[in-house]
Amino acid sequence: MSTNTSASAKPRGKAPAGERVADWADGRLGIYSLAKANLRKIFPDHWSFMLGEISLYSFIIVILTGVYLTLFFHPAMNEVVYDGSYAPLQGITMSEAYASTLHISFDVRGGLLVRQIHHWAAIVFVAAMLVHMMRIFFTGAFRKPREINWVFGFLLLFLGMFDGFMGYSLPDDLLSGTGIRFMEGAVLSVPIVGTYLSFFLFGGEFPGTDIVPRFYTIHVLLIPGIMAGLLVAHLILVFYHKHTQFPGPGKSEKNVVGMPLFPVYTAKAGGFFFIVFGVIAAISALVSVNPVWAYGPYRPDQVSTDAQPDWYMGFSEGLIRIMPGWEIDFLGHTLVLGVFIPLMVFPLVLGFMGVYPFLESWVTGDKREHHLLDRPRNRPVRTGIGAAWISLYLILLVGGGNDLFATRFHLSINAITWVVRISFFVLPVLVFFITKRICLGLQRRDRDKVLHGRETGIIKRLPHGEFIEIHEPLEQGALFKLTQHEQPKPLDIGPEVDENGVEKKVGPTAKLRAKLSRGYYGEGTQIPKATVEEYEEITSGHGHH
Repeated sequence: MSTNTSASAKPRGKAPAGERVADWADGRLGIYSLAKANLRKIFPDHWSFMLGEISLYSFIIVILTGVYLTLFFHPAMNEVVYDGSYAPLQGITMSEAYASTLHISFDVRGGLLVRQIHHWAAIVFVAAMLVHMMRIFFTGAFRKPREINWVFGFLLLFLGMFDGFMGYSLPDDLLSGTGIRFMEGAVLSVPIVGTYLSFFLFGGEFPGTDIVPRFYTIHVLLIPGIMAGLLVAHLILVFYHKHTQFPGPGKSEKNVVGMPLFPVYTAKAGGFFFIVFGVIAAISALVSVNPVWAYGPYRPDQVSTDAQPDWYMGFSEGLIRIMPGWEIDFLGHTLVLGVFIPLMVFPLVLGFMGVYPFLESWVTGDKREHHLLDRPRNRPVRTGIGAAWISLYLILLVGGGNDLFATRFHLSINAITWVVRISFFVLPVLVFFITKRICLGLQRRDRDKVLHGRETGIIKRLPHGEFIEIHEPLEQGALFKLTQHEQPKPLDIGPEVDENGVEKKVGPTAKLRAKLSRGYYGEGTQIPKATVEEYEEITSGHGHH
């Protein structure tokens, strides 16, 4: 009998170090099975999904640059005399926070660039979050089972706005100090507890000695920690529920059409991260933001000219600037309604978007799961509401910069203020109805395309002298895209009396819900889709060119 051993039966040599480490980790963490189950998950390929990725990547950039800045920033309000390399401010008394900011900007290698990247990444994060949420809103991606994920995204936007405000307040320059003074006035306007809240924040009379250290702790620890937790939960739910997708051939509520996470999507996402990082770095190198040395240290007796917050907080200042300076005496106390009312309206403007998924679900009675997105034109009321909210945000942004518009365009600041006041009530209504009409017009155009085909631009003369344009029939994929959407019916509370003639008891809430439902899906809110009979009659040759 032969004693030769086949090659396949020879004992295997020692595995490479990387493989041994992977085997060790798999035996304790189950990495292989986890990767096998999840790395082949499918992600739809549509450009609009990049908006969420930009938000994620800019948040990562904010964290990375923020860690670097914490190595050099001193969050203290102790007064020092500046002796750094920026000559115009040498010998000036300032806080340690402002002095360390100047040190980062002029004496730390790459410090100014990192500061710029940090600030620009924060601006991009909030902008990308807002646009990302508007994409989700207009396409209906917030519907069941993704309502909780919408709330997580809303909280990320809300916290990002306030963390940004605290971030650009830390240098303790004249501009940031003016913003904190603005915030202090809003806090003081709260009845009964306003003074207590102000003393708690500032550690005494404004500006106090504790506001920068407290803002620093909240800015670098509390809010980022909460945001990181929300972000992880948000991504877990995205992974669990899978991505929504735009309607098209082969796509349904029960599948996902796209590319696998690994290696295709992973490679694209990694490359996109470096593109985002590169673009933000290029902007930061070329466009200055928050040049604190130009403002000087904060002094309570001075106000920075053209003092404006970052754009995402501008609408809150607009609310206060357009509000009349009303004050009333109540039980011996002065209530500053000119500040307190805008302070209460501010969370309502944002909070409406946060609760909207639950509001729409209640009004329409739609409790089904949705994984296919809506085309905005097919939901005119929702699209109109979103456009009206954006118009309100923008007009308040104009109100927050009324002094800049007045000085740059040589206009009356009182006239601008009154225009914004009137527009606050009128513009959203006009935008809603205009947007709704545009959506209905686009629906009519889609219906005509389905029935008559696409215009070719070719003119034909018939034997009896009539000129007509040749229409080209749509391909099946385009027909499906234009006709796949549902057209829900409004809720009906039924007859007011039963079969015995007894009046039914319908509460005011049910009546309101039915009325709102008719506003969503009732007459005049959607153009009926072309039916199969209409399509066959047209395409059979009767009246079709």
